[in-house]
Amino acid sequence: MKNSLEDHSPANPINHPTSTGRNIRWYVFTGIFAIVVVNFIDRTALSIAMPTIANEFALSPVMQGLILSAFFWSYALLQIPGGWLLDRYGARATITASTVGWGLFQTIAAATTGGVSLLLCRIGLGAFEAPLFPAGAKLNAAWLPPHERGRGAVIMDCGAPLGAAIGGIVIAGLIAAFDSWRIAFAVAGVATILLGYAAWRLLRDTPALHGQVSAAELAIIEQSADNETHQSSAAAQPAMKLRSIIAIVVGRMSWAMINFGLLTWGPSYLAQARHLNLKELGGATFVMFGAGMLGSLCSGFLADALQARGVRRPIAYKSLLGISGAGLALAFVMLPQVSDVVAAVALLTVTQFFLWFGSLYWSLPALLAPKERVGLVGSMMNFAGSASGIAIPIIAGYILQQTGTYEAVIMFFAACAAVYMLSTLTIAIKD
Repeated sequence: MKNSLEDHSPANPINHPTSTGRNIRWYVFTGIFAIVVVNFIDRTALSIAMPTIANEFALSPVMQGLILSAFFWSYALLQIPGGWLLDRYGARATITASTVGWGLFQTIAAATTGGVSLLLCRIGLGAFEAPLFPAGAKLNAAWLPPHERGRGAVIMDCGAPLGAAIGGIVIAGLIAAFDSWRIAFAVAGVATILLGYAAWRLLRDTPALHGQVSAAELAIIEQSADNETHQSSAAAQPAMKLRSIIAIVVGRMSWAMINFGLLTWGPSYLAQARHLNLKELGGATFVMFGAGMLGSLCSGFLADALQARGVRRPIAYKSLLGISGAGLALAFVMLPQVSDVVAAVALLTVTQFFLWFGSLYWSLPALLAPKERVGLVGSMMNFAGSASGIAIPIIAGYILQQTGTYEAVIMFFAACAAVYMLSTLTIAIKD
């Protein structure tokens, strides 16, 4: 294998190799993208159905917040153990088991009879979804050379807002067509279980284990990684600095407060504060989260393009993420001043676009940590976001119940945006 790789090595080791022929690595990341889309359709289903379920089960705002946050209880608690299992057993087995498991719990949720049983199903759903994004970060490190990892991260992560967008239309459409949120949940769950089988067929832990990866493509992946290591000094290779770990944790936590706050309470805000009906809610959700997908893709491709033009990696990443945080804070400050419904949805659409620049965070574990620790570092980062997922539905529900208005919740999101921006700027990203 070594000789084969050397035959394809570029003449100038500083240049990145270019691909010829099929690029199996991008087929793999397209598959991860599809899994993330379905992942967020399943997550979003409850948020879209919550106004209907709340009426059927007579749920208070606080109880709604508890149910919406229950997903993150197990999701957060299993991040670190999940990262350890991921590093031990590999991404292929982990993603397959994860997908089948959460599909089962989504299906079971269709048969719940009250708030408690629904809450328990959400705990199960969170437990099995926990390893997915750290597994994607590990595949990023194994399958992509450093100069492609920005794109790899956002191709994976942009499936999240697209899944939320599609989920809004699909779940709202199914509920309206069958007059049953239960059918919507069952359809989503069965589709996810089938996707688990497809994941097992497509994915491999490393390119060398995939029968369709050519020697030329393997050279592109491994030679670029070798070049990156060669250009970095030995002092740049040890474990991440404590400052960066703290910054990533705080930054991701602040970002996730906004993301999961909008994901869980956003549909209720549009229905109750902006008075959208179910059909309008599905359309608005699609537009908003569709913009999030575009923002995610823009950030990753821009990050890689800036580096290709000679911009240092720390400047490229911090500029894009800084714009993201500043744009979010400004949009949230403006939102309560907007009375027109269409203008409010448009502003939330802009908010989602800038929010999903945060997808770049998923390239950081592969860029900053040794390969054998990428799963663990990704899990630590995701644990921070998951902790926010536990807290924010309850915080938002409590603020709403105490004030009777969403304005205070929106101002809380603006403060989170400022913390997200400042924390990101302190991460010691390597050149």
